Amino acid sequence: MTLSVARNKRYEARKLLSNDVDPAMLKQVTKRASRVSAENSFEAIAREWYAKFSGEWVPSHGEKIIRRLERDLFPWIGKRPIAEITAPELLAVLRRIENRGALDTAHRAHQNCGQVFRYAIATGRAERDPSPDLRGALPPAGYSGSS
Repeated sequence: MTLSVARNKRYEARKLLSNDVDPAMLKQVTKRASRVSAENSFEAIAREWYAKFSGEWVPSHGEKIIRRLERDLFPWIGKRPIAEITAPELLAVLRRIENRGALDTAHRAHQNCGQVFRYAIATGRAERDPSPDLRGALPPAGYSGSS
């Protein structure tokens, strides 16, 4: 750490103390909030949901679901806290799948998202499921786009 960086950190700590904020306590609270946020990410809850229910599925079905989650959803919304994901954000992810010509996969991903959100609600980590708001937003499966 350079001297100027150390001075800036000291200045920031003194500023916090002058506002009656303990810098060490703030660091602990921030670290804890970050950990809770990671535990409540879409990916963490989806993996928990998958682990809980995949034993009831035929192995090939479970493999398709986890592959769909890992390939099509986690890269875009996996790290986001599940309670903060909005319908437009979810639609943007589903449109990415649709735009590559995988409309059936987009519909299945939509279903899987709804299942994950409902699980998050049941376990107290989300207030609502934005997936029903997207009903009709994707063309029907099998739709070719031409008349």
